[in-house]
Amino acid sequence: VFHGRILARRLVGRETRYEVEVEARYRQRFPLVSREYLWVPNTCGCPPLSEGGEYLLMARRHVNHEHTLNRILLQDDGYARPWTPREARLVREAARHC
Repeated sequence: VFHGRILARRLVGRETRYEVEVEARYRQRFPLVSREYLWVPNTCGCPPLSEGGEYLLMARRHVNHEHTLNRILLQDDGYARPWTPREARLVREAARHC
């Protein structure tokens, strides 16, 4: 779970790749650097992430069977909400209990 700002969007084949500036990490099961690529397995614009927008994102690490692909994946049913101070407070509180 992290707070990120969308810097760019690019369609790559049947997927969408977002360049994201990681603003804050709340729940970290894998390491994140200050800029990451976030992949969405469609090109329909779902979930709707706009360039310049800030979001609270719950993504997962995707490693293929051959271990040649390691990326951050936001699934169709993944959590992506516009970032607000209230959302950040709720996530920080939840992270202390989990």
